[in-house]
Amino acid sequence: MIFSPLESALLSVLLFLVQAALVPFFRRNERLMITVCYGTAAIASLTAVAAGIGAVGGGATERAVLALGLPDLPFHLRLDPLSGFFLTTIGLLAFCVSVYSVGYVRGFLGHRPVARLIVFSSLFLAGMITVVLADDALIFLIAWELMAAASYFLVLYEDERPENRRAAFLYIVIAHIGAVAILLSFGVMAGLATGFRDFSGYSFDAMRAATFPAGWATAAFLLAFSGFAAKAGIVPLHVWLPEAHPVAPSNVSALMSGLMLKTAVYGVIRVTFDLIEIFPWWWGALVMMFGLLSAISGVLYALMQNDLKRLLAYSSIENVGLVFISIGLCMVFTSFRLPLIAALALTAGLYHALNHALFKGLLFMGAGSVLHATRERTMEEMGGLIHMMPWTAVLFLIGCISISALPPFNGFVSEWLTFQAFLLSPSLPAPLLKLLMPVGAALFALTAALSAACFVKAFGTTFLGHWRGRHKIRVHEADWTMKTGMIMTAAGCLLLGILPSLFIGWMDSVPVQIVGAPISVSAGTHGWLWLTPVAPERASYSGIIVFSGILVVVVSAYVLLHVRPGTLHRVPLWDCGFEKLTERMQYNGTSFSMPLRRIFGFLFNIKEQVRLTPQSAHSAFPRRLTYYLRVRDRFWGWLYRPVAGMSFRISRKVGKLQQGRIQAYLIYSFITIIVLLLFVK
Repeated sequence: MIFSPLESALLSVLLFLVQAALVPFFRRNERLMITVCYGTAAIASLTAVAAGIGAVGGGATERAVLALGLPDLPFHLRLDPLSGFFLTTIGLLAFCVSVYSVGYVRGFLGHRPVARLIVFSSLFLAGMITVVLADDALIFLIAWELMAAASYFLVLYEDERPENRRAAFLYIVIAHIGAVAILLSFGVMAGLATGFRDFSGYSFDAMRAATFPAGWATAAFLLAFSGFAAKAGIVPLHVWLPEAHPVAPSNVSALMSGLMLKTAVYGVIRVTFDLIEIFPWWWGALVMMFGLLSAISGVLYALMQNDLKRLLAYSSIENVGLVFISIGLCMVFTSFRLPLIAALALTAGLYHALNHALFKGLLFMGAGSVLHATRERTMEEMGGLIHMMPWTAVLFLIGCISISALPPFNGFVSEWLTFQAFLLSPSLPAPLLKLLMPVGAALFALTAALSAACFVKAFGTTFLGHWRGRHKIRVHEADWTMKTGMIMTAAGCLLLGILPSLFIGWMDSVPVQIVGAPISVSAGTHGWLWLTPVAPERASYSGIIVFSGILVVVVSAYVLLHVRPGTLHRVPLWDCGFEKLTERMQYNGTSFSMPLRRIFGFLFNIKEQVRLTPQSAHSAFPRRLTYYLRVRDRFWGWLYRPVAGMSFRISRKVGKLQQGRIQAYLIYSFITIIVLLLFVK
């Protein structure tokens, strides 16, 4: 190998920066700019994948110190199996999205400045990779802020729209609240590492070597968890996500949802298991509780959406919640010194993080293809697209099956592994946890069922039936580069589903590093064909056998229906006995989710009206019937509006200090100096 894994990772960061630097050289030929820059991004992504695979497969740790920071505060970098796993995840999806973006971004030519999109996308990916390589608080926070700032400008890309500006502002406010919490967490740990004497404790090695008192450790954990939860979209810090992801370009939405949210997962694992290391069981229970709240809330709100990209955004809240459930389980089992079960839970969480990156990236790319072809985000105005966009429809269906945790695709494996961890909870010695774990497992199962219903709605409303729009439009299939990006992502979903033992065996160095135990001791007993996470007599799964069985059934059905003459008869769609039905009278997404809206209505802020508006007196129907439905997130009323109101009141009171007189400002300065002289040594 020419470069070590860490050198390859740094090369990928450099290539993403080169991508941004290439933009000015192609200002007169934007079409060539798109091809060259996204080609460079694809190479950078593959370099990151190679570095990550080498780091995880080798199981070793590499370090480097770069004299690029402040005096006596150099940048510390580290590539270990944990950071290698997330580096692989970033590189895989970034490669697929880079290929997809060649065709997608061409749709902005002549309408939007594509140079801005390319520059901030490259800085965004460079920041994410640097986050997982950082080994001190300084470079971590610099990279974290680079990632946040770049994604802010990406959300603001179509800045002429008020909803885009509002979403970007909301995102950057919550992002910086989270960043302050992370900064304070690092400050607590760095200060305790050196006794608050100097700045040498800013490196993660100094924090690892320190022993934190229980109270300070809890404070550092709660601050870090709050900051990372804000970035991950964990309820109740989630409100930015369904606002920002729908308005961003779809290739950016795929990266933000598939990758940026995972950097928060990485941060929680790094701080909890690596820097603090020793923790009580209730930390894990807290993480699991917020994961369950996010999962059930996210999927229920997703079911209520008619905007396709907003539905996918709420679904991201659900899936990140599922990852946090697994991380919480791992923390609980680790605190009770059950390393093998902890390794199972951690593997389930990491595998779902990788799975979600792929299938959510695929779904956002599919939604982008639909938006690119129809200029429409509302599912109620779509329908029948499977006939006009068959490639996109089939690939979107693969994403829907994967995210619904149905075999033989990847979502099933990670959620099945999480269930296996729940089933081992009787091993816990705490009676309270033995009581709560079945409740958590039941909510987890409910989330999985609701997720399947959600994506039946998404696929059926968008691609099946007839076109519901008020105006007929010419819809075209996605560009070949867009299809190629989606095909590669769909292939990843299938491979992770039918060959899980191979991938779990590869990533086994991560649980060894984090909890000190592998999972492949049991999972790999029967080779690549069978996955046995606990013991063969308790649970086993063979994705390739399931896939082969499904393939045989599908091929047999096709042969029986299409090869034998006279077997298949095409007839008009049943009209339920009504002869004058129009396309707009079809069963739609609102109708589909109505029973669940009635059952779980107490969770939503619902405004539902039936309006009668007069029409022409000569019309056969002098009044027009209009149904109006608005479903809003209750957390706006419960948390954000009260906090905003209190902030405005405080600001108005503080504003009275601004009197516009120089004498008053001199008095303020004098009082401040006196206070500093009295209280600061």
